Amino acid sequence: MSSLQELVERRAGLRGAAVDTLQAIVSDWQIIADLSFSDLLMYARDPEDGELTVVAQMRPYTAQTIYEEDLVGRSFASGQKPSVQRAFAGGQIVRDGDPDWSTGVPVREEAIPVPFEGDVIAVVTREANLSMVRAPSQLELTYLQAANDLSQMLAEGEFPFPGEEPERELAPRVGDGMMRVDASGVVMYASPNAMSAYRRLGVSENIIGRNLTGFDPDAERVAEALADGEPLDSEVESRGTVVLRRLLPLTRRHHVLGALMLVREVTELRRHERLLLYKDATIREIHHRVKNNLQTVASLLRLQSRRLQSEEAREALWESVRRISSIALVHETLSQDHRQRVSFDKVAQRLIDMLTTGLTAPDRPVVMRMVGTAGELPAEVATPLALVVSELLQNAVEHAFPDEPGTVEVVLERRSSSLHLLVRDDGVGVPEGFSLDGAANLGLQIAVTLVGSELGGTISVEARDDGPGTVAEVLLPLPSAGD
Repeated sequence: MSSLQELVERRAGLRGAAVDTLQAIVSDWQIIADLSFSDLLMYARDPEDGELTVVAQMRPYTAQTIYEEDLVGRSFASGQKPSVQRAFAGGQIVRDGDPDWSTGVPVREEAIPVPFEGDVIAVVTREANLSMVRAPSQLELTYLQAANDLSQMLAEGEFPFPGEEPERELAPRVGDGMMRVDASGVVMYASPNAMSAYRRLGVSENIIGRNLTGFDPDAERVAEALADGEPLDSEVESRGTVVLRRLLPLTRRHHVLGALMLVREVTELRRHERLLLYKDATIREIHHRVKNNLQTVASLLRLQSRRLQSEEAREALWESVRRISSIALVHETLSQDHRQRVSFDKVAQRLIDMLTTGLTAPDRPVVMRMVGTAGELPAEVATPLALVVSELLQNAVEHAFPDEPGTVEVVLERRSSSLHLLVRDDGVGVPEGFSLDGAANLGLQIAVTLVGSELGGTISVEARDDGPGTVAEVLLPLPSAGD
């Protein structure tokens, strides 16, 4: 399906700030759909033949939708939607007196023009199912009046509010709790959910008929925003209760008529967020301590190696130090991030830097470099994979270049559900008849075991077919992002 931007550019020739205006409306028009118990459709018009195209659609949470199917992208000839065409032509809200029965139910349609720099660039229709209408309650009447006010603001270019970016996922919705206040801040209506939220904040008296300044915990900011006609998103906490509020001034030609206050209690949500932050901090501290402990073990092994007389024993301890340091690198990376995922490119590059310092010498320089990217990997993949890369690099440096300098490349290729790793050199190559099954090298045995048992992948080591040297190839399956 085409995006809003693609549709309005292709069907109406709109660009730049005009498209931004429509996207801002679509990001915030759920409140109009909910308050008016209506489906919303946004129409763009072809400047050549007047053909109308539905470029966006919104269903209400407060009523049953009229349109089960998705209408985005559907086009209508210029004569099929007369009220929409009149709104485009006149720049005023058009309310049809007779219901439309084309959908099989009586639908009352209201066409709201969207102005931009003196032109009407789109029309939004509010479409309500009249067969669902019953004697309205005070709540429903308040909803509808507020919907009419916001629709008029939309037609005058005063809604949505410029520059407002509420926390969309947590922003209060109409059903969470709503209050209607007049221009001075007196509460004219409060839904049961809104009154319950304020009672949990410690307001025991009836709030209807009272001024916000007399009971709201953030009264000064609310009063200032209402006086200035500016929206306000705020969060208050009292008596262990956390409440989000969104103040939407209702204006007419820049004159403040009153405001809507949407209210949502998020106490449990914030409590869980704080628990997660505490757990994340604890996990990072654990990784930090594991890294420090591994570095302590590595230091002890270095001290022990200096006391040994046997060259073979010293070399065995130094290999153990390198392996421990490879694991410590992953834990260090995890200790710096709140997620249990690792940017493996950083780990691989630090492994290369560490091994370049520890394994190469001026009389036999070996250049090691990384090509490609692995992206982020889960910790349970990154730790054994770091050891595999370390073993393959060490094996290449030690066996590929007995007398001459050379180059070793680590090639990483991230695929949709797998990771392709190559460690290739331009050295002497593998000996004739070489097989991983019979490899006596401990490092290769470790790599084979980790790839097969820990990572569930495959590994091969063979001569390069594009020149001298050896290539070790590892193919790993990766869990999907949702796993």
